[in-house]
Parts: sequence; C-alpha cells; structure tokens
Amino acid sequence: MSLGKRQRADLFRTRLTAALLSSGTSRAGLARSIGIDRSTVTQMLAPEQTRMPGGHVVAATAEALGVSADWLLGLSDRPEQAGALLESSFSISETGRATGLDDEINAWHREAEGYKIRHVPATLPDMLKTEAVLKWECAPITHRRPDEAIDAAAQRLDRMRVSESDHEMAMAVHELESFARGNGYYAGLEADTRAAQLDWLIETYDQLYPSLRIFLFDARRVYSSPITVFGPKMAVIYMGRHYIAFRDRDRVRSVTRHFDWLVREASVSARDIPGYLDGLRTIVR
Repeated sequence: MSLGKRQRADLFRTRLTAALLSSGTSRAGLARSIGIDRSTVTQMLAPEQTRMPGGHVVAATAEALGVSADWLLGLSDRPEQAGALLESSFSISETGRATGLDDEINAWHREAEGYKIRHVPATLPDMLKTEAVLKWECAPITHRRPDEAIDAAAQRLDRMRVSESDHEMAMAVHELESFARGNGYYAGLEADTRAAQLDWLIETYDQLYPSLRIFLFDARRVYSSPITVFGPKMAVIYMGRHYIAFRDRDRVRSVTRHFDWLVREASVSARDIPGYLDGLRTIVR
C-alpha cells in the first residue's frame, strides 16, 4: 500500500530519529557531517513538518548515519546500506578449512532446524557413506584426515535421526549406477566396499524414510550442480573449493524452485528407492 504525504513524512521522521539514536549522533553532529544548518535538521524532525528534504540531503543523511536512503524514505524495510545488504546476503566459504567448515555447515543446519533441507550432493551424501568409503575417498586429500570426515558424517547422520527437519535429496541416476559398477569416479573402490555401502544405504533409508526422501533424475534430461537449501533461510552452491551462500529471499526461492524441478522430473521417486537400491546390489562385481 502506497503512503500518503503525511504518512511518508511521519515515517521519515520516525526513522531519522531512530537512526540518530542508534548511531549516537546528535543533531548538531549530523548537521556538521553533511554540511547543513542545525536548524535544517530540527526542521526535518519537527512533528508538523510534511515537506520532505531534498534528495541530496536525504542521501547525505543516510550516508552519515550508516543507513539506506530507501529505508529513510519508507521505500524499504531494510535499514542497511546496499553494500551491507550485499555482504549480509552473500558469502563465500573455503572448503579446505576442514573442521572449521564442518562447524559452519553444522551451524547452518541448526539455524534451519524445523525447515525442510533440500540437498543435491556432489557424490554420495557424506552422512550416508560408510567409514570404508570415506577412508577411500579421503586417501588423496592432504588437508583432512579420514577420522575427521568420519566423525563429521556420523554427527550429521545423528542429527538427521533426531531432527525435526525433513530432508530431501536429488541425485543423478548415473551416480549410483557408476558407484555400483565401480567405474568413473569410483574406479578402484573394491566390490566388497561398494556392496556394504549399498546395504548400509538400504538399511538407513528404511530407518529414516519418510523424513528422508531421495529422488533420482536422469542427467541427460535435467542437470544440477551440488546445492543445499536450508528451508527459507539460505541456499548454498558448492563450487569445489568454495561454498557460495545466499540469504536473500529471491535467490533462495530461485534455488528452491530449481530443486523442486529436479523432484518433478525424477525418474525414480522416493518410495521406489529401496527397490532401486536392491537392483543395484545385484550388479556389484
């Protein structure tokens, strides 16, 4: 709903007063910092005033008080300046920080407790991997010991068991097929290890379903980079060496819609996963 002249002036005065108090700036101090008379500041704060100050005065005032001009004018509900808004809604985290990264991911999960967590993993989901698979996977990595990865995965699985959040995962069909056959990324992983991993997946999925639902899509028809959506709070894209995290509503919604598209296009639905995994178990060689 658009504001009338009187309402906008009242809102401007209220927000200017709040910004002055929050910043600890006096009327005289504001006047000096933006190069106007103190009487002009007093006039901007006068209860009977309906005339808004000029754009250059509003912009200078916002800059001096560390708020956005749009917020002062009632055009935005966020008081932060554009740079601060971008900084708070967008962040990049290095993935090579080992336990520090685990702490950050754990904090993201805690923040989203009670919301649906949507996840497209880069390989098999870490929290569903056996210790043997994690040890094999971590062998070439110099910055992280296998026991760190095992502990982190166990903690995430334990959290899933007691969490009030639902978890949905979308994976490419060829990822699981490649794992079962031991080719591509999984070349060199012994058959016994792969068979035990599939058995563990079947057992764990049976325990957690329907709070955990996995969907498989055909990557020849649809594609996704690795992502995680923490309810309405945050969307995270995995780049390899970095995580890019978005907190602004529009981007979170866009990534959420992308995930939901993967689910709609799934060739194997969540309820069919146990039968599909049983079939893969028979091709392990």
